[in-house]
Amino acid sequence: MSARVHYQPVPPTKSFVNVARTWAPSAIFWGAAAGIYGLYFLSVTPLVKREFLVKVPVIGSYYEDKTPASDKPF
Repeated sequence: MSARVHYQPVPPTKSFVNVARTWAPSAIFWGAAAGIYGLYFLSVTPLVKREFLVKVPVIGSYYEDKTPASDKPF
């Protein structure tokens, strides 16, 4: 008796799904770390303070500008 070989087609997205499942946790971790570093690095920029950091619920009051209008040069 001869053994029969059965061909089972592999969908082209299967290899992508396997790679995505393998690397997704690492990519999420490094992406979050890069985002936090970017916010920390740009936290001295008035635009980032005013548009983003002030609106964060817990730490927003730390980034509020408490300088009186008479002391601002512009």
